[in-house]
Amino acid sequence: MKYALGRYTYGLTAIGFGVCALVFHDIGNWLQLKTFADVAHNPVVVGIVALVQIVAGVALLWPRTERAAALVLGALYLVFAALIVPAIVRHPLVFDGYGNFFELFAFVSGAAILYGRTGRLAQFGYYSFGIGVISFGLYQLAYLSYTASLVPKWIPPSQMFWAIATTVAFLLAATALLTGFMARLASVLNTAMILGFGLLVWLPAVFAKPQTFGNWTEFLETIGIAATAWIVTGYLFKRA
Repeated sequence: MKYALGRYTYGLTAIGFGVCALVFHDIGNWLQLKTFADVAHNPVVVGIVALVQIVAGVALLWPRTERAAALVLGALYLVFAALIVPAIVRHPLVFDGYGNFFELFAFVSGAAILYGRTGRLAQFGYYSFGIGVISFGLYQLAYLSYTASLVPKWIPPSQMFWAIATTVAFLLAATALLTGFMARLASVLNTAMILGFGLLVWLPAVFAKPQTFGNWTEFLETIGIAATAWIVTGYLFKRA
């Protein structure tokens, strides 16, 4: 896996989010910003957020503008992640808020690595993503029945088997990333697994109901997190 492929995927995901925001006139549902619903559905705010993501996403595709675009997108996604914190404070025993936060913060982690390259900021992005992978596993564990329901029924042996297997895989991958033990192999497999979620679960949902905004955002979010996992893999191979 090459470092550039993660960057391209990340940039295309940002462009996709921007286009979806313009088409559906909405950013609130994707960002889980129920507390800020009025702002998140304001046409001016939606337009600005969409334009920033599209322009920065395009800029990320070129090496000359890569770092500036990563800085802009990282700052934007950091604000979005911070807006979820009030919901966590209000309901600290509900894992949904933590899960939403770390899903968004994965984008911040990817941008940090792209901007920092091999420096301390990149290292922060690497470890923050590793912590996020723990959250992905715990999120699935907390909502195991729902996770199982998303697994295509045609994949043997059963939906619950794959719900449990991928939950364990997330936790093992996080352990490898944070300890450094077999981190490169774990990162490659983690990237492939998340890409599989996007292609096997959410892409068919997009084709089945293209008019549903949630299907598009779930697909893009999953591919975007896979892009960060790809970037993390590139970081590990560069650092070696």
